[in-house]
Amino acid sequence: MSRDWLEHHQIGLYFVAVAIAAVVGLTSEGMADLAAMAITPAIVVLMYAMFLQIPFLELRQAFANRRFVGALLLANFVLVPLLVWLLTLPLSANEALLAGALLVLLTPCIDYVVVFTHLGKGDSRLVLAATPLLLLLQLLMLPVYLQLMLGTQVDTVIAIRPFAEAFLLLIVAPLVLAVATELGASRSAAVRIWSAGWAWLPVPAMAMVLVAVIGSQIAAVARQLEVLAPLLPVYAMFMLLAPALGAFSARLFRLAAPAARAVAFSSSTRNSLVVLPLALALPEPIRGLAAAAVITQTLVELVGELIYLRTIPALVRGN
Repeated sequence: MSRDWLEHHQIGLYFVAVAIAAVVGLTSEGMADLAAMAITPAIVVLMYAMFLQIPFLELRQAFANRRFVGALLLANFVLVPLLVWLLTLPLSANEALLAGALLVLLTPCIDYVVVFTHLGKGDSRLVLAATPLLLLLQLLMLPVYLQLMLGTQVDTVIAIRPFAEAFLLLIVAPLVLAVATELGASRSAAVRIWSAGWAWLPVPAMAMVLVAVIGSQIAAVARQLEVLAPLLPVYAMFMLLAPALGAFSARLFRLAAPAARAVAFSSSTRNSLVVLPLALALPEPIRGLAAAAVITQTLVELVGELIYLRTIPALVRGN
């Protein structure tokens, strides 16, 4: 089994991971509890493995394409939040569903979006290079969006300390470690060998995170299907409209087809695996349902991505 084989077959591997996690999570409460304990360390490993693939010391070159960065930011931090605000208005009576939906829909993906962009004939290198910027801005803007969209509910729903702790552990620590590794690799053969070994791990780490996340939460989703039902039209409409907003933004900036498809994939693919610990950090009365809302979006999105692989290349042709 080579690294190329893993990368070529990763979509199939992810769906196998989801299927295994669903069976285990629905049939064994003990395994589901173990999966829940594995979520945070699995995400930390995934983030470090992903960050190691990003040439942070060469980021200035990545941002040379200002039109792409402009289109990406307009789509993800202006157009999509407006769409999310409109789509989630019907959820305002249930603060747990609303909080979970806002957490996941307001945060652009920074991991498997690169894979789907590549398979969907988009410029995955541009998305990968923009990952640090997407991470920074979504974590800066998320509290602002939540304040605006939750209104008076925000004080009862969001606690700053658990969010800050999750941010430091899941994002800052692996990011700093990855940058330190990149710096060390320029001076040490041992560090270069270490870094090369980790280049194999993004796909297995992603599968591991899917197993932990789905396995730990799928039973809660199954138990609360009736309560979670109002989320389905919201997520379906998001999957339908978000790529169109990405394509519109790309057209405004006159992007070529591969870059335009990259913006479309980024605007429609969400950061569910990383925000789940944030949902689990919510106050006790709402955390379970909010986490189930995040997982429901993951399941809807994985199906939607398979549709995107055919429709986005056909519909998004750039300028």
